[in-house]
Amino acid sequence: MEKKRFKIAALGCRTNQYEAQAFRDQLLSLGYEEAREGELAEICIVNTCTVTKSADDRSKYQIRSLNRDNPDAKIFVTGCMTEKQAPALLGIAGVAGVVKNKEKENLLKFAFPDQEIPEFKIERFEAHTRAFVKVQDGCNSFCSYCIIPYVRGRSRSRRLETILDEVRGVVKNGFHEIVLTGINIGDFDGAPNEGEEPVRLSTLTQAVSAIEGVRRLRISSIDPDEVDDALIEVIKNSPNCVPSMHIVLQSGSNTVLKRMRRKYTVQQFFDTVDRLKKAIPAFTFTTDIIVGFPGETEEEFAETLEVMNKVGFLKVHMFPYSKREGTLAARMPNHLDPLVLQRRKEVLLEVADTLAGQQRQPYVGKIVEVLVESHNFGHTENFLPVQIEGALLEKNQFVKVLVVENQKEALIGVVVPN
Repeated sequence: MEKKRFKIAALGCRTNQYEAQAFRDQLLSLGYEEAREGELAEICIVNTCTVTKSADDRSKYQIRSLNRDNPDAKIFVTGCMTEKQAPALLGIAGVAGVVKNKEKENLLKFAFPDQEIPEFKIERFEAHTRAFVKVQDGCNSFCSYCIIPYVRGRSRSRRLETILDEVRGVVKNGFHEIVLTGINIGDFDGAPNEGEEPVRLSTLTQAVSAIEGVRRLRISSIDPDEVDDALIEVIKNSPNCVPSMHIVLQSGSNTVLKRMRRKYTVQQFFDTVDRLKKAIPAFTFTTDIIVGFPGETEEEFAETLEVMNKVGFLKVHMFPYSKREGTLAARMPNHLDPLVLQRRKEVLLEVADTLAGQQRQPYVGKIVEVLVESHNFGHTENFLPVQIEGALLEKNQFVKVLVVENQKEALIGVVVPN
């Protein structure tokens, strides 16, 4: 008998991608198979994002596209957009159910009420060579621009042993690079029971790094004030903890950071960068920056560019400020003219591209180890992108590459024979 098929769409953050993979593994365990291009699905799941208005638009577009291409499918919608817009989502053609974040792990119980549903966890990470493992959800920060605490809820962590068991399973299925992820990973505490001591992020990192088969271990997006000395020591002394980290900046202006209600200063950001560089000189940094926060002056924007130049980020994820109703920033005065915001976006991205090229340049002529993510592309341990010439390689393997050139978006290299 032909198996029934499913399709899953995940928008936004790595946590959403992790959750989409958990849905995928559950459906595979139930005997479904993932629909390939051109095949019709009986069930579709959309894990939405609402961090910006454009994320809302993309989420709705994804739902409508799935309905158009799979007219007989039942579409279940979950994720952050459902918390504020459930009625509107239910009104979209094809949507059979809307499941809010707090019930997300039970989505398939709603879809298949008469079946026993497998545990909500991942066993693999389809179409990826690095596996994202969710260790924490929710956020307690309530930054003035951010809707996430309202749609994801307060911070809550997974138990240490649950995480370690999941990592062991993923490694057993052939994944060599693990990324610990969450909505605010710095809040991780191991979900202590009464009388138990919290588990620090450094302890979790050390425990995961000790699992046999983990070749690379990354920590996902983290705030600079959450990178303590204990975590740096673990990264420095664990051979599989990579010398690269995504540390969130958002703005290089202390006055803007204060209006954003961020809990650190630019000086604290520099201090964290300096401590990591001192521990591992080859350390690289990526970051998030919001352009055009309400009231951002030319001088404040220039401060952000100055911080970028001082740190030398390998990659900048740029987000134009997006008004989210219900947040403090939405009620602030002096929202920027769209033309001003557009100009600042262009300037910042141009500076980011220049800095990325500068960070890659010292590696020309050197031999680096690359984890192959497609037939001719991958990243080094410190997240340098490398395009590999003259080879069609199997994914998910490590190769030695001689870097011969630094082009606009990646290093160019050739495989070094063993």
